[in-house]
Amino acid sequence: MRRRTVLAGLGALGAVVAAGLYRFTDLITPHYPKTPYDDVLAQLDDRESARILGKAALQGRLDFDAAWAAARLRQMPRLKDAISADIAASRMGEVAGWVLPESLVLAAALAANG
Repeated sequence: MRRRTVLAGLGALGAVVAAGLYRFTDLITPHYPKTPYDDVLAQLDDRESARILGKAALQGRLDFDAAWAAARLRQMPRLKDAISADIAASRMGEVAGWVLPESLVLAAALAANG
């Protein structure tokens, strides 16, 4: 067996192991179950923290309409722009003692709901 063949085989094996670690573990990046709101939720930097905040925002609310919240968040192409617009327009909400932009609260509620 030639050295070139062995090195090519080791390189291919390394690529397969890296692809497996990426796809089947959360070691490199976290993987989340599919939801109808992935286009909005993909813009969150930390979906787990958003889920915790969303659970606090939804506590005691039985009337949350996820489809309406997603439609409102999709009006702006970027979640960061929607948050900035909410701050500029003073559209704020209170969650667990924190005063937060409405768009952030809606995105967190989607993360908890989805």
